[in-house]
Amino acid sequence: MASAPDIITYIGVPLAVLGVLPIIYNTISTLATLAKVRRMLRRSRLVGITRGDVVNRVIEVELPRYTLAPLHREREYKDYWRLSDYPSRIPGGSWTIFNWKSNAIGLKTQRLDYSDQLRQPQAEIGFEELLSFLLDLGAVPDPVGFRMLRTSGLWIPAGTPLLLSPDRTEKVLTIAPLDDSDGHLSLAVYWSSNWDMRDQNSLPPYWVLIKGIPPTRPVSKVDGTAEQPSDGIDGSTVSVEVKGSTALQYMPLAPPAIRCQVGINGVISAVPDDFDAQMFESLDVRHLEVDESGLNTAGIWFASALTALSTSSQTILWNYKIPSDILAFSKKDTIPCGILVLLDLVEESATPEWATKYDDEEEEREAKFRKMNEQARAVLRESQLPPDQRAAAFRERAQRQHEDWVAGLNATRRRDEQRAETRMMEALQSPKWGNKLIAGKVLPWLQKEGHVDASHDSKRAVEVLLWKLINDPPMTRDLARMLDQWKAFVDNGGLRKADYLTLKENKVMFGYASLLLAVIEDSVMAALGSLAMDLQECIRIWKRVRLG
Repeated sequence: MASAPDIITYIGVPLAVLGVLPIIYNTISTLATLAKVRRMLRRSRLVGITRGDVVNRVIEVELPRYTLAPLHREREYKDYWRLSDYPSRIPGGSWTIFNWKSNAIGLKTQRLDYSDQLRQPQAEIGFEELLSFLLDLGAVPDPVGFRMLRTSGLWIPAGTPLLLSPDRTEKVLTIAPLDDSDGHLSLAVYWSSNWDMRDQNSLPPYWVLIKGIPPTRPVSKVDGTAEQPSDGIDGSTVSVEVKGSTALQYMPLAPPAIRCQVGINGVISAVPDDFDAQMFESLDVRHLEVDESGLNTAGIWFASALTALSTSSQTILWNYKIPSDILAFSKKDTIPCGILVLLDLVEESATPEWATKYDDEEEEREAKFRKMNEQARAVLRESQLPPDQRAAAFRERAQRQHEDWVAGLNATRRRDEQRAETRMMEALQSPKWGNKLIAGKVLPWLQKEGHVDASHDSKRAVEVLLWKLINDPPMTRDLARMLDQWKAFVDNGGLRKADYLTLKENKVMFGYASLLLAVIEDSVMAALGSLAMDLQECIRIWKRVRLG
């Protein structure tokens, strides 16, 4: 019969060992998982706090959450234009593929059972900053993705692309799962070193390139006279004396295009687009700065036209918002077509019938026959008179004819004045035309008069005009004054005779103003339902996003 010590030895000890085995397994498994997690963090160069609970087989990891901002494009260009040397391979750390300015904003604690559950906390970044950075690198927006994001919001499926690679074959910015988003829009990013990346010579975000036109002839020497364009838009030349001014010593064969930086409040700076950065300094754009008091509106008009031109041709991301009153003004029918006829800008045959028609030839023919009959009767009566009375009657008839001729001239003058006044009133009441239609009619006149190159369409003409406004402050003031007066009489109920006289005295500026307003109107129509509008609306809704 087995004794108690034998029972304890052969039964109790094995049972005790079996009871301890789970604890031993948990300890070994936890320590192994903890070591693997630490190894993953070390390879990804992440600094975190790790703890292991061997009893409950739970690992706690505390990792910092960062807020990100792109590096400075010029001062830190070496890191800006290359990928990170040590990107994280942990899920949620896709943002580490780029170099950023980062700042820790807190810790996120994770409780893990297995190493593959480890997630790197998503980083916070401004949505607009992220998009501008990726677009600057060369990413291409996906219209379908932004339309879905605008309409669906957080319900948009994960994996939907917002930005594509430069060759449009792979995804750069995609919608990520909402696991760590805390109600924010969750995104993931990817970039391959095999893709073509832009460089620091490329046009930065929020900058617009304005191309000028070449001068007629380059300046060959510093002192002397040379010919240069009189207004930067037509091909006419004026003689300009050059006295060794620093600004006039260098005149290239073709004037450089100008890069304009547009901010929230308007134009910030303008720099000639030249490969030799030492050749030029920033241009003086103080006359284009937006005046907070509202007295100088030149900056507002320039920034609005520049934004409208770039929105429809060069960029989908911009800072400046065209004032609502200018947008409304650009869409109105403002100038009666009859006024354009009186200004000799439009042929009357190209307008709807608005003026009274007069049959002067018939009236003149009847008056001529009547005078001939009267003269014939007077001559017949004179022939029947005695010689002494015949001479007196002849003198009386000649005097009467002269008085009738003078009276006829006065009557014709009064009639013409009355008709001109009537024509003016009819012109003021004629159908109004929109700015786009006006610009289409005025552009041929500007080309005919030599103020716009015959080969330029309306957008190219506006581009050259904006280029000239940067370099010609007096012209900028004149054009801004014309636009202000135009807007004022439209806001005050319509055009009056005094306004017509103002337009007549400044026909060229009126033509330029119509081109600017047409571009602004085009941008309004083009933006409706466009990618640019969807992107701007998404930026407005999602100020900050989670990137991982």
